[in-house]
Amino acid sequence: MKDSYQPAAIEQAAQAYWDANQSFEVTEDPSKEKFYCLAMFPYPSGRLHMGHVRNYTITDVIARYQRMQGKNVLHPMGWDAFGLPAENAAIKNKTAPAKWTYSNTEYMKTQLRSLGFGIDWSRELTTCKPDYYKWEQWFFTRLYEKGLAYKKVSAVNWCPHDETVLANEQVVEGCCWRCDTPVERKEIPQWFIRITDYAEELLNDLDKLPHWPEQVRTMQRNWIGKSRGVEMRFDLPTEIAATTGFDVYTTRPDTLMGVTYVSLAAEHPIALELAKTNAELAAFIESCKTQSVAEADMANMEKRGIDTGITCLHPITGEEVALWVANYVLMDYGSGAVMAVPAHDQRDWEFARKYGLEIKQVIAPAKGEDIDLEKEAFVEKGLLVNSGEFDGLDFVAAFEAISQTLIAADKGRVTTNYRLRDWGVSRQRYWGAPIPIFNLPDGGEIPVPLDKLPILLPEDVEMDGVQSPIKADPSWRKDDLNGQSVERETDTFDTFMESSWYYARFTCPNADTMLDPDKANYWLPVDQYVGGIEHAILHLLYARFFHKLMRDEGLVKTDEPFERLLCQGMVLADSFYRNDDGKKEWIALDQVNIERDDKGRMVKASHKESGEVLECGGIIKMSKSKLNTVDPEELVQRYGADTVRLFSMFAAPPDQSLEWTDSGVEGAFRFLKKLWKTVQAHIEAGEPGELQTTSLTDQQRDLRRKTHETIKKVSDDCSQNHKFNTAVAAVMELMNEVTRKGDRSNALGLAVEREAIEAAILLLAPIVPHISHALWQELGKKTPILDESWPVFEEAALKKDSIELVVQVNGKVRAKMEAPADAANDELERAALANENVQKFISGKMIRKVIVVPNKLVNVVAN
Repeated sequence: MKDSYQPAAIEQAAQAYWDANQSFEVTEDPSKEKFYCLAMFPYPSGRLHMGHVRNYTITDVIARYQRMQGKNVLHPMGWDAFGLPAENAAIKNKTAPAKWTYSNTEYMKTQLRSLGFGIDWSRELTTCKPDYYKWEQWFFTRLYEKGLAYKKVSAVNWCPHDETVLANEQVVEGCCWRCDTPVERKEIPQWFIRITDYAEELLNDLDKLPHWPEQVRTMQRNWIGKSRGVEMRFDLPTEIAATTGFDVYTTRPDTLMGVTYVSLAAEHPIALELAKTNAELAAFIESCKTQSVAEADMANMEKRGIDTGITCLHPITGEEVALWVANYVLMDYGSGAVMAVPAHDQRDWEFARKYGLEIKQVIAPAKGEDIDLEKEAFVEKGLLVNSGEFDGLDFVAAFEAISQTLIAADKGRVTTNYRLRDWGVSRQRYWGAPIPIFNLPDGGEIPVPLDKLPILLPEDVEMDGVQSPIKADPSWRKDDLNGQSVERETDTFDTFMESSWYYARFTCPNADTMLDPDKANYWLPVDQYVGGIEHAILHLLYARFFHKLMRDEGLVKTDEPFERLLCQGMVLADSFYRNDDGKKEWIALDQVNIERDDKGRMVKASHKESGEVLECGGIIKMSKSKLNTVDPEELVQRYGADTVRLFSMFAAPPDQSLEWTDSGVEGAFRFLKKLWKTVQAHIEAGEPGELQTTSLTDQQRDLRRKTHETIKKVSDDCSQNHKFNTAVAAVMELMNEVTRKGDRSNALGLAVEREAIEAAILLLAPIVPHISHALWQELGKKTPILDESWPVFEEAALKKDSIELVVQVNGKVRAKMEAPADAANDELERAALANENVQKFISGKMIRKVIVVPNKLVNVVAN
């Protein structure tokens, strides 16, 4: 055994063994309980960051732990390779996205291997390869044939310079984030999938996911946004845009009598028709085309509008109500028309105050409190006032009465609405899977048949940063079907399409169909999924939807894709900057000297080269823009992968933020060096004898008890709540106990110490697999630790002959005492009252009561 811990050599040897023995390749085995463990696969950006390392370490620890439980564990990895970031990086680096992507995946794969992750690389998949997206294209054609995929004209953010659609987040102050050209709202044909057909099931089935964080389930419920309300008709005095009225949906029909105006979206057909003869309105509608429609921006932007000069009719009173066009109403939501009740909706209140519109109170607080509509809207439910025949009704009664009145007049109906909208899957960029549709000469369309799939995306292209190569290439668009000339669709899929089913393809990556049902149904659902909370809505909702689509196609049997979900916390680090005329110039961590006091608190930060005192930006999320990142590759080279893994698991529970500290990493490294030396000293002390539990000394019995207490605690921490940080702490305590109470003077003492050391190594094996692999061999074990079972504690070893109890007098600790573990309560009372230190505090007082909490304390109440 080498004298010192040498992580580079140890880790290289362990990884070579795993590779040579294909240790992590698995197949279906009905005789064993399966466990499918998966981390959200990475976008191949080029290099791993600490967020990756933490995420994949968590997953690997869980997978290795479950393997030691005797389960058949699948732990795959792949690459979410399509998307705009790769396209932009390729343009910047003057290369093709495919070449850039494949280079990155190879480099990142090497980094992942260096960290010792137990991945079944035989199942590796890359979403930009035809053998993957072929089946995504096929599945889309099936959805089209079922009527679940359709094309319609939809308003988008359009950059006229780059001739492409922009996401809401790519519109900055009304301009393209890339070229600063004013963005237009443009209507173009787009492809959609009917996720709304599954809205109710997606909502209800959240109750089938008790092992998901409640926060995620709540976010999805809110996103689906089921509501019960009333759809009502506002008639127009004269026909406009070939209609005599329009519909409005509201969840608050109790406020209907407080409507003082109605707002239309800028793209509403009535608004567009009126704009033909109203230049001012036309100019306003044009200005709305340059605003962001992101919800956060909509909530905070200035509310603007214009009076159309016409009115509509209140559906109950028949009174004329002013008709406005407003920038805060979206055509994509509801009917594109909103009844405005300024007294009871804050957004309407702000609009009405700005334009001097009437604010009519129709709801009063149920308990009669005063409200001030000069300051803000009263948005709570209450009792109706100023509402004629409906006065005095509460919300429930008013909902029923007003809805029945509307129904009787044929002016409305009670209905259920969802906030969720159909999934727009069209993208006008190049680097994505081509949508498998042939456009016909007569203007129709037809799905591409299976024998012509995949529609290949050309990879050897030149990027000009403006137009998609497949849109710019007429020859690529040309195809034929049964001798007829057709034209390929040039839009590509939203990359959420690829990430919505990859977990299922991992179960059968080489199948010559989308999924092999036998293999898919053996492994699915994923037993443990790990990823960031930022994916709570889009990715996780789309994956749930896609799974139900695959179920209805007969490809899978289960209703949900992921049984358990763990959302790991962020990785945080100190940040520093210099103040340059009010602008923050961020400084890389390796350029900062930090001075700390004797308690480890930072007192000063300065630039290493200039000595300039720097400002502290706080402990924030690691990010390239703040230059407070740490390169995991450098850490592995310096300390070894096991140190990085150990720190990642020890510094914080997986679902909480991890604060990066150099001292924490160094502490993890010191522990592994100490572990190595302890095992080395143990081996050099001689061969252990047989463990005769009836012949143990008190010291040996204490160490053995600590060993089994540790096995019990670590088993609970790993199996119940993934508290790997406290599990590591418990093993560290055990090793400290080995140092204090290990008895190497005889064979029996060595046997007790050997049991403790073996337990510690087994318990640490999922977290620090390389050093555990090496130490297990050094102990003379023939079976690799990877194939060993998780240790089981012995109940008998946990029993104590005596226990220590706290003795309180009137709730304050006054003494500690030893007592037999099986002592009765009356014996404990007598012993506590007889304690010399307790006597000082009860002398001359009357004993009112003695309370015994078994195995913990005795509290004497005296006055």
